[in-house]
Amino acid sequence: MEELKARHVRESETEQIQPVSYSDLNVQKRLFGGTLVSWIDVVAGAVARRHSRRNATTAEIDSLQFLSPVFANNVVVLHGKLTCVWRTSMEVRVESYVEELSGERHLVNTAYLVLVAIDENGRPTPVPGLICDTPEEVAERQAAEKRRILRRQRRLEAY
Repeated sequence: MEELKARHVRESETEQIQPVSYSDLNVQKRLFGGTLVSWIDVVAGAVARRHSRRNATTAEIDSLQFLSPVFANNVVVLHGKLTCVWRTSMEVRVESYVEELSGERHLVNTAYLVLVAIDENGRPTPVPGLICDTPEEVAERQAAEKRRILRRQRRLEAY
């Protein structure tokens, strides 16, 4: 098995460009929320796979808040990066923007997902550590630890 050498946040950062077509719209002629969630999940999966060098499965998606609508012919830019890793799981932040023709971007959604690396038998498997190089990455890692505690509390309250 490959050595689990820690990797930098930037090594797994991923960006995807997604043009919005009419088939992506709901009856209000806005981007269907489920379509955006699907795109977010794909980007998060790519980030987790690049970091762990393993397949990964989504275990949890935090609440999604849509800040503004997205329409046909908009271009959505999805930017994903790791915020924290634990033994077998990873938290990924995916920010979704509408990009104007000028190149200016407007944030429409931020989502945090937890993905678990899996081995050839579909079982959770350890992942490399995460090296945070900037104060922003360190702050994001600290916030991820707090979100993890809140997720655990929500799970306990549900049972």
